[in-house]
Amino acid sequence: MNTVIQRKIDVLPDYRPLSDTRLVGTFEISALPTNADVVYFLGDDGSDVPWNCGEWHQLVRVDLSTIQVKGTIGDSISLVGGTW
Repeated sequence: MNTVIQRKIDVLPDYRPLSDTRLVGTFEISALPTNADVVYFLGDDGSDVPWNCGEWHQLVRVDLSTIQVKGTIGDSISLVGGTW
């Protein structure tokens, strides 16, 4: 079954996953252009990977529960995609 997934996720100062449960799909993830600061994703080597306001990337067949993000309170990311 194909499911469309659209979410706005508010970031916190500490890393947290994009999903609390396993959720595999293809998504466009964007640091909102209205954010006050960069948003950080946890790199595969443990480093902070900064995304500038308005930056977006398409990720194919990823599990959102394994992707972690942090940033400034009040900033958000959006994700649009699905489980196809």
